[in-house]
Amino acid sequence: MQPKFTERYKKYWSHRDFAFSSLIGLLLLVLSLTANHFASLYATREASSAVTDLLLDNLPVMQVEWIVNDAAALFGFFMAFLLLWQPRRLPFALKSTALFVSIRALFMIFTHLAPFPERLVLDPNDFFGALTTGGDYFFSGHTGLPFLFALIYWQEKSVRYACLTASLILGTGVILAHLHYSIDVFAAYFITYGIFVLTQRLFAKDYFVFSEKGLPPEATLPRRF
Repeated sequence: MQPKFTERYKKYWSHRDFAFSSLIGLLLLVLSLTANHFASLYATREASSAVTDLLLDNLPVMQVEWIVNDAAALFGFFMAFLLLWQPRRLPFALKSTALFVSIRALFMIFTHLAPFPERLVLDPNDFFGALTTGGDYFFSGHTGLPFLFALIYWQEKSVRYACLTASLILGTGVILAHLHYSIDVFAAYFITYGIFVLTQRLFAKDYFVFSEKGLPPEATLPRRF
């Protein structure tokens, strides 16, 4: 019988290594988000000019702000609920997200394209409108982050399909809104898969705990990938 919600938290947070790993994951996530913010500012400041795009040139701008903002926020709440319900999965999820955001921040500072001329203008008072600075293009976080969680939860079909669906909807949304170039969306799947492989290697012990439904015995070595 599965322990009650409070008992699960007591079990894991009383484990010193787990608590330390979770706090490290949270710290890494905060640092990655800070790096992402400054990388976005830099890319926007150094933006050159817009380029042509096969899809954006032939698709009209559509008012899909509800996808870009509301659907993305809904996905975020869904994942937060899953992780809080199963606290053993927090360290790996936090560290994986931090690595994803950090690599995306690194990619942003190399190529500085200007926003596509015809695009949906987000309300700066909305959550994602406040986060973006206009030059944070490559690669698409709306597409990549749900796909990363689809890979992380691959063995759980319902969550996997929910995350894949979210990735496709959000990726389609940012193209229809002309908020990302096509390459930002399509490349996100390949880059994100590479990030997932890195997370398995870099955070092997956390992935073991995530996958094995419990804390490993002290003498148990994490699986190798």
